[in-house]
Amino acid sequence: MNILHITEIVDIGIEKEKKRRDFYEQAAAHFSQPDLKALFGRLRDWEEEHIRKFSKIKSRVDQQPPAESYPGELNLYMRSLVDDRLYQDISPESFSKRVASPQEAIRMGISFEKDAVLFFSELKKYCAETDQRVIEQLINEEKQHIVYLSELRAKI
Repeated sequence: MNILHITEIVDIGIEKEKKRRDFYEQAAAHFSQPDLKALFGRLRDWEEEHIRKFSKIKSRVDQQPPAESYPGELNLYMRSLVDDRLYQDISPESFSKRVASPQEAIRMGISFEKDAVLFFSELKKYCAETDQRVIEQLINEEKQHIVYLSELRAKI
């Protein structure tokens, strides 16, 4: 089994952010309703900001060993979190096949955001205190995304 270094785990987090950004970009382009376009556009922009923030964290995490309660803890646990199929094939070609309605796009968005909250909550444990504050802020933003999507789902 390959060992994941904390920088690789942060890279995986960045990749997940990019996939969420791409999903929201496609959703904003796919639907014609102004409220859907606006929400998905905002979510796309927020994910782009998260990519920038996590890139800054990545530049710092390589300078410190992860805080583990036993050797290999970070690797084993985070590997179980990143080995998922949630983000499989979010290409423009598959988007219209997988997402037939606004409700489906919202459902998928909520699933992505829940995944982000779980992933970042667990990653936070292994980062320096200064980065933990940034990650906590990002977790709160991801939770707000869930609220926005849930409110929109209730309206349509």
